[in-house]
Amino acid sequence: MPTRPSRTARITAGALTAAAAALPAAALAHPASAAPPPAASRKPPAHATAAVLDLDGTGRTTVVRGADRAYDTASIVKVDILAALLLRAQDAGRPLSEAERALAEPMIRRSDNGAANALWRRIGRASGLAAANERLGLTSTTGGPGGKWGLTRTTASDQIRLLRAVFDSGGTVRRGSGGLDGDSRAYVRTLMGRVVSGQAWGVSAAGSPGSRAVLKNGWLQRSTTGRWDVNSVGEVSVRGHRYLVAVLSDGNASMGDGVSLVERTARAAV
Repeated sequence: MPTRPSRTARITAGALTAAAAALPAAALAHPASAAPPPAASRKPPAHATAAVLDLDGTGRTTVVRGADRAYDTASIVKVDILAALLLRAQDAGRPLSEAERALAEPMIRRSDNGAANALWRRIGRASGLAAANERLGLTSTTGGPGGKWGLTRTTASDQIRLLRAVFDSGGTVRRGSGGLDGDSRAYVRTLMGRVVSGQAWGVSAAGSPGSRAVLKNGWLQRSTTGRWDVNSVGEVSVRGHRYLVAVLSDGNASMGDGVSLVERTARAAV
């Protein structure tokens, strides 16, 4: 008969990610016959946090699964960069220029880093991002140092605030204050709905089969640890309801592991 998994080999509850908490206990245990790795070779487990808001629900309250702590954004910050750029254009009473669009579109659709570098400088780097985020209602996002936009730090709940600024009604919009106007919100949504097929993974896994991916993903291998930050934010449709979903993760052994964790976490959260 098969042996039962060892209780001492289970991952402790305090280390469970939001997604792993939803999995059967057997999937989290080492086989009883397998010796645990030496303490010196063990690496901390990956962690993930998910935040979800039902746009068509009555409560309109964000639900967070996991510790709502700060993570590196990697490339999901490109949505925030674009929002800051659009606010600057709104304040100047103009649409984006052709040159700005030529950078914004590959930055979102293909996650082009060169385009992000140029627009990060154009918005004023971290200080410009902070000014935009104050208007958009973000409270827990800090821009990366110097040109390192990918090291911006954010929380899952703050990413829902950003998504609301893009996918929800805009509220009062004034030059120099307020959020994104209707044209700006539509532009961001359009680009997020046209990401290249190889980057359509992530929160889209929580949507109904056949539904369109409207998202932005980010991934970054940390040079200090070799571990991966993998994130995904966007809107999914499930049984007639629109959900805003943000899943942030770190400590992944590989990008593939991170993608799997993000997708499991998104499905469990929605």
